[in-house]
Amino acid sequence: MNYTPKQLQILRLIFDYQNQHGYSPTYAELAKDLGVSTITVFEHLEALERKGAIRRRRHEARSVEIIEPNFLRDQATKKALPLRGTIAAGKPIEAIESSEEVPIGEVFGCGGNMFVLKVRGDSMIEDHIMDGDLIVVEGRDQAQDGEIVVALLDDGTATLKRLFRENGRFRLQPSNATMQPIFAERVRIQGVFKGLVRKN
Repeated sequence: MNYTPKQLQILRLIFDYQNQHGYSPTYAELAKDLGVSTITVFEHLEALERKGAIRRRRHEARSVEIIEPNFLRDQATKKALPLRGTIAAGKPIEAIESSEEVPIGEVFGCGGNMFVLKVRGDSMIEDHIMDGDLIVVEGRDQAQDGEIVVALLDDGTATLKRLFRENGRFRLQPSNATMQPIFAERVRIQGVFKGLVRKN
């Protein structure tokens, strides 16, 4: 059975909670762990029930029962890359951490230094990197001139740009003719762009 990363996360939370306490978590406890509303948890559980992964007894607070025995095996064998958060392709924004995974490791490889970021902004549109795209990044601290990098600036903000070294400083060049480059004395390279996934 195919599950979304969030559904697998919920199944894993229920499984671990049951092993630790001997009974299921409430919707409110799941919502707190996931950082979402109880309505969102209810919707995910409804979807899991339709897929035959769980069974619930109506009007009972701790009645969620996992009936799909293979979800842990499926999770272990499915190649996925961690979604590390959001990256700015435009004005730099703060890096945001996330615990989700994206099941695209089979396409790009699943090395320990590969991860996924969601793009926000349109500064890289001439490289066909659009707002809302998921990009695959190889985590490393070195890059060649002209490579598209995830760059961390001195003020703690992160941005996605092409890197160039010139006149003793760095030029972070957007791929959008309407935008100006960012110049910096120092940048910390966090990774190099390797590919993208467009959801729609």
